[in-house]
Amino acid sequence: MQTTADTVGERRGAQESRRPEPGDGRTDRLVRRFDEIRTRRWFWPVALVVGYALEVAFRLVLVRGLDFPSVHPDEDTYLVLSRVLAGRSATEVPVGVVIPGGYPLLISPAMRLSSDPTTVYHLILGINALLNALVFPLAYLALRRLGVRRLLAYVFGGVTALLPPVIFYSQFAMADTVLPVLILAWLLCMHGWLTEGTVKRRAWCAVGMGLAAGYSMATHDRGGVVVAVTGVVLVGVLVLRWAPWRTTLAGLGALGVGAGAAKALAWWLERQFTVPPSQVGTFLMDGLKDFSILRRTLTRTVGQVWYFIVSTWGIGGLAIVVCIVAVFSSRFRRPDRIVGGVMVALLFGTALASAAALPDDARIDDWVYARYTSYLIPAAFVAGTALLARLPRRRLGYAAVATAAFTLLLAQGVIWSAGSKLRTQVFVLWGMPDVAFLSADWTKLNMMRATAAAFVVLAGVVLLLLAGGRKVMWAIGITLAFFACFSISTITEHVSKPFSHWRKSAATGFTKTAGIKPKDNLVIAWDVDWGLRATQTYEVYPGRVWYRDPRWQPVPEGATAVLTPLPSDPKAAPESYWPTHPANWYVDRTDKQGGWVIWRQR
Repeated sequence: MQTTADTVGERRGAQESRRPEPGDGRTDRLVRRFDEIRTRRWFWPVALVVGYALEVAFRLVLVRGLDFPSVHPDEDTYLVLSRVLAGRSATEVPVGVVIPGGYPLLISPAMRLSSDPTTVYHLILGINALLNALVFPLAYLALRRLGVRRLLAYVFGGVTALLPPVIFYSQFAMADTVLPVLILAWLLCMHGWLTEGTVKRRAWCAVGMGLAAGYSMATHDRGGVVVAVTGVVLVGVLVLRWAPWRTTLAGLGALGVGAGAAKALAWWLERQFTVPPSQVGTFLMDGLKDFSILRRTLTRTVGQVWYFIVSTWGIGGLAIVVCIVAVFSSRFRRPDRIVGGVMVALLFGTALASAAALPDDARIDDWVYARYTSYLIPAAFVAGTALLARLPRRRLGYAAVATAAFTLLLAQGVIWSAGSKLRTQVFVLWGMPDVAFLSADWTKLNMMRATAAAFVVLAGVVLLLLAGGRKVMWAIGITLAFFACFSISTITEHVSKPFSHWRKSAATGFTKTAGIKPKDNLVIAWDVDWGLRATQTYEVYPGRVWYRDPRWQPVPEGATAVLTPLPSDPKAAPESYWPTHPANWYVDRTDKQGGWVIWRQR
């Protein structure tokens, strides 16, 4: 929180900047006029609204031309849950289990406004932009709480919201759109609750912390870890009397309400479908207990932390290194130490849990997966920015060197342990967009080149600060903002749009060629391409989809079309795939290139 001395210092700085000096020109008059305007009460609220609107607009520009889900089966599953939450009919769940519905609940209004899949998807990307851009005002508030002056907080709040890992996942219908917002709000409220102030303010912060944790649990399985950590912190603070007991009880109550609401939402959704609930917890425990894959699990954990640091250009890593030190140092304030420790614990805990739960599907990005830890990136970048703005020069230099050494150690550990698998396994560009950009190589993983690129950015920032002092922070912030815009724009052109275009044939392309109508009820055979099966659960809308093998499973009543593959024998007639088909079903059309057959009733 900003102190009174900080506020007085800002006022004095503004007054001094308004003092006329000999030879002042037009530029000086404009600067003095700006200093005068920004001291008015309405300026910063208006500036935040304008900045938020620009962040939203930038995101909308990036997603032009994205018309359908392409990340299978994740997007398709979120969209299926959303249509049910909007009061539409149930259908198959592409991922095979019912996942948390907090994010589908947020995008469900789009499903009520239209029955055209493309229009609805555009509306959802608009909702994504509105939700994801909330990182900007929250980052501004977090930087202010950490003692950064208003103008710097505004600039670096904008940089935080423009980071590629923050924006990238908002280009798809995925829960990772809103999770960074929830986690940043959660940590901000936790810090506010632990910081000295009125009991009323601290109680509201505790309530906000509990509700944010609860909604995180309703949004993704990772939220269960957030709820557990919140509970531990609340109980520990209550026992140690580090906060007024009434505020702690308020936080516990809000946490209970939030977690209970998450459970109720999951309970209701599970009863709308015939598939089981998510089994992530079971996979996690099995992975942690299986000592035969311990080396793989630890290597993946290290790789995720490496990616996390590199994707924040080392600034997030600077925060992690200092937070680890702060936990054991009394020179830091208690709120900073607790929140820093929580952030580090959540980072390593998330990396370890996902490393243990993910299957071995022979993908390179399994070793350095970016997605699961990305929800902590805004919080880490904000903390790193505060360190850049406040650490003494010598300590900043030491921290930067320690961060570089730590990151190189992580990278070398992954390279040594994974070995040739980093070259021979499947390279999925979508899973490593930031590293691909930094290494300027869109075809393979180059860990050392990406590490070097990230630390060129950090070294430039640190050296400028050491040489020019805090007065160059403005220039650094603006430069990083432009670099972030360039980074995510390049990633969008090289990853998001090509990835979507590549999967067009399985979405709107198939729907048009196969003559599938929005109100069709489509049966899809299990041996049809899985991507095609997944995307049709959304494209066939407001109709529904069943996964059935018509050769040995009865076709559901109400089905209007059946999709099967062509027979394995290229000389065989299409009808030979389903030789026992009822007399009223016939082959409507086939596609040899796509390898499918559409059946309809006479």
